[in-house]
Amino acid sequence: MDNQSRFSLAGRTALVTGASSGIGRHIALTLVSAGAAVVLAARRLGQLDETRKTIEEMGGRALCVELDVTDRDSVERGFEIAVAEFGAIDVLVNNAGIADTASFLEMTEEAWSRVVETNLTGVWRVGQVAARIMARQGKGSIINIASALAIGVQKNQANYASAKAGVLQLTRVMAMELGRSGVRVNAIAPGYFQTEINSDFFSSSQGQAYVEKLFPRRLGTLDELDGPILLLASDAGNFITGSVLAVEGGALLKSF
Repeated sequence: MDNQSRFSLAGRTALVTGASSGIGRHIALTLVSAGAAVVLAARRLGQLDETRKTIEEMGGRALCVELDVTDRDSVERGFEIAVAEFGAIDVLVNNAGIADTASFLEMTEEAWSRVVETNLTGVWRVGQVAARIMARQGKGSIINIASALAIGVQKNQANYASAKAGVLQLTRVMAMELGRSGVRVNAIAPGYFQTEINSDFFSSSQGQAYVEKLFPRRLGTLDELDGPILLLASDAGNFITGSVLAVEGGALLKSF
């Protein structure tokens, strides 16, 4: 098999959560560019439809499903619709996430619970539903989107960093338990890429000062996630499971 074929996703179906914007939307377009049909999943169907049109203009296939990672019934319905349309789910990108910053002393129970429910429990919930389908198929790749803050530390992120650190351990447990079923499970830990979640911060003087501390003195560009995503989603990553790929421009080599 040549390298181009090794990275191809032709004939496969991927489901991406949090696909309405930012990293999730970009990942969906990347998977389509490699030949996959993509199920766009998010709570906001309106924005998904715009991405679907973009994919169809690229000559790809896409399906929009309303899916709330905090609701088991919603998750199961989303996968049922996806399988009915495409027949299988070969790749899951567990990307949906939120942030709610506050100092440790000031963080409320609500802020803690809301972030952990979406960013950790949601990953478990969606991953479990997908893994049951993949185990029956005898194959599949699950990619959990964690964060450099799962490994490094930054102030005012106790809920977010704790949830993302949990995603790394969840990834390893999933890989261990699902390996004999032909299902690979890995995580990507992105550093700072400008998205709608953090755009206000990085437009501020404080955000710009942080960027200057990074080795490249810039934020990551979304296309710099394409290689890791395609590696883990395709046959090129067939012997990789339980791994974490940190894509953060060397930020973890220094203190946040």
